Amino acid sequence: MVMFGVEFFWQRMCPLGNCCEHGNEYWVSLSLNTHVDSILPKLSACYAMMIKPYLSQQLLKVIYYSYFHSIMSYGVIFWGHVKNTIRVFRLQKRILRIITGCGMRDPCRKLFIELKILTFLSLYIYQLIMFVNKNSELYITNGSIHNYNTRLKKNLHQPVTNLTQYQNGVLCKGTKMYSSLSTYIKEASTNTKKFAKVLKMFLYEKAFYTLDEFYTYHCE
Repeated sequence: MVMFGVEFFWQRMCPLGNCCEHGNEYWVSLSLNTHVDSILPKLSACYAMMIKPYLSQQLLKVIYYSYFHSIMSYGVIFWGHVKNTIRVFRLQKRILRIITGCGMRDPCRKLFIELKILTFLSLYIYQLIMFVNKNSELYITNGSIHNYNTRLKKNLHQPVTNLTQYQNGVLCKGTKMYSSLSTYIKEASTNTKKFAKVLKMFLYEKAFYTLDEFYTYHCE
């Protein structure tokens, strides 16, 4: 089921051909950015739909989750790392200001926390880590490749590669994110529902804007 989902997504994402099979990083990156460009008009339409003075905050949140969120979250584990996504995040912040009735220059981090809405980056982190949790057979631990009783033996083994596209891919990025989680979150990983709840609450509270914020938080 997992591989079918991956193949189906790439068929949708790579209309120019089997670019990822040939290892051409340029064409894969181009296709990912093209996907972002293709969803921006749909996300903008949602923004325009919500600029109505008579809509309640509750109704605006319903519209957000049923339209904007569903488009933004589709396949995000594959394209959430590309530079073009800053445009998606800007639109998301503009919509939050509409939901709360704030000014267009007001900061949004507190709004994400108060409304319990994941920032685009937190959504990317959440879905990628949940992918790792649900597909643990695709990953190996440090303890499985050596016999040393090290402190990090239970962490996932980070693949070594020089290819940027592979470094940004599901396996590499997912491994790094999962290994960066606090111990109390990883301890809930045996129960998928509990793990999802604990992880989401953590991401709600922190409202990360960048991956550097996420990694730096765990280094403190």
